Amino acid sequence: MKWKQRKAGEESPYIPAGPFKIRLPFVHYRFEWPDYLQGLLMCAVDLGAITLLADHLGMPFEVGLAVVILNGFLYLLHHLLGDPVIPGWITPAIPLIVLFVEQFPEGPDRVHALIAFQLTLGLLSILLGITGLAKRVVNFVPNAIKSGIILGAGIGAITSIFETGGKFDLFPYTIAICIGFCFYLVFSKHFEGLKQKGKGWALLGNLGILPAILLAVFVAPIFGEAKWPDIQWGFSQPDFATLWSQYTVFGLGLPSLSFFITAIPAVFATYLVVFGDVLKTKALLSESDQVRLDEKVDYNPDRAHMIFGGRNMLMSLIGPDITMCGPMWAAMQVVVVERFKKGKKAMDSFFGGAGSFRWGTNTGLLLLPIVSLVQPILGVAVALTLLVQGYVSVRIGVMQARSQRDLGIAGVVGAILVIKGAAMAFGAGILLCVLLYGKEWLSGEKEKLFTANENEKEEKAA
Repeated sequence: MKWKQRKAGEESPYIPAGPFKIRLPFVHYRFEWPDYLQGLLMCAVDLGAITLLADHLGMPFEVGLAVVILNGFLYLLHHLLGDPVIPGWITPAIPLIVLFVEQFPEGPDRVHALIAFQLTLGLLSILLGITGLAKRVVNFVPNAIKSGIILGAGIGAITSIFETGGKFDLFPYTIAICIGFCFYLVFSKHFEGLKQKGKGWALLGNLGILPAILLAVFVAPIFGEAKWPDIQWGFSQPDFATLWSQYTVFGLGLPSLSFFITAIPAVFATYLVVFGDVLKTKALLSESDQVRLDEKVDYNPDRAHMIFGGRNMLMSLIGPDITMCGPMWAAMQVVVVERFKKGKKAMDSFFGGAGSFRWGTNTGLLLLPIVSLVQPILGVAVALTLLVQGYVSVRIGVMQARSQRDLGIAGVVGAILVIKGAAMAFGAGILLCVLLYGKEWLSGEKEKLFTANENEKEEKAA
């Protein structure tokens, strides 16, 4: 059945394949050109990963570009196999991963550590997806430790930008101006009001951090912090040969068992962040279900686990990546969900919007004019991404705490995570939970901490 034949209230057509539902463009969903064109520009965010790979693995630009293109190709698997999401990085976990790989000297050891980390994360995700145990594993972790891990990831993201030799030292004026502009667009109450008044403001707000990245293209050269872009024509030239000979198992061989054992605490901490993204995906799609009664959108967390787990396993072998393969790009998921809510004329099927966007980003990565436009300010793009994520992670991490004791434990766990890594942070968190809660260390206590604060504010206002 083709997309035009879908009846009201049904799923978009697909080819059944076990737990997967295969959907092809133009056949099973209408190609959405607005989302495709937006994807052409938003590939600038994907390119930011190159800076992380250069900083921590010493990858040349063309080799990093090869990793980004491979990752971009695998992004397509989600909507093609029935997962209604815009996939992206595991952004909140980037500081955790950086802390882990920097325990090893730059070179083959550090690459082996990254391969072991990503392969272990992929295997864990697939196992939990197949068995359906994902939710039980996360619920087993005390709220205080979950709060500390997310809080620490946020603080780590921010400190990585402002530490000595960090991106802020390289682009002080550009980052200061562009992050202010970015925070205004994404988090400001004033701008939220503007979006309600005009479609133009709403469109600008829906672009996430892209306007701030484009602003950096002009601000950085004006302040002498980067060169003006040298726009080149043609197609980009990723270096797959060097990638596979110097940064993968094909050239370096498989990591030893010790790398996998060392990676386990950091992998588990990262998975807590991943599961949070899975929950957010489900919540966002539930909102659209109430508006778009004409299409049933089937989101299956177990299927999602198998897909992003498979992506991580494959990338660990052909192009290990510090940003990892996450279940959702939250900012763009929101943008596409909001357009989907506007009705069938705006977007016939959610899979059309999600798929067309990712086809667009993949096209953009191959076009040299787009790549060369943002190449001088990729460090700024990474800084903006991490600072926004740091803000969100700190907020979410604090809200995970259910009592004042939880919050105190979370602060200690988060600080240790940033300074000493995931293994010591987990150990400290378990010890503190046992000491403070005794036999109830797994469940902790629930004081309705933030609800209580809100009630106090309401009483004072009255």
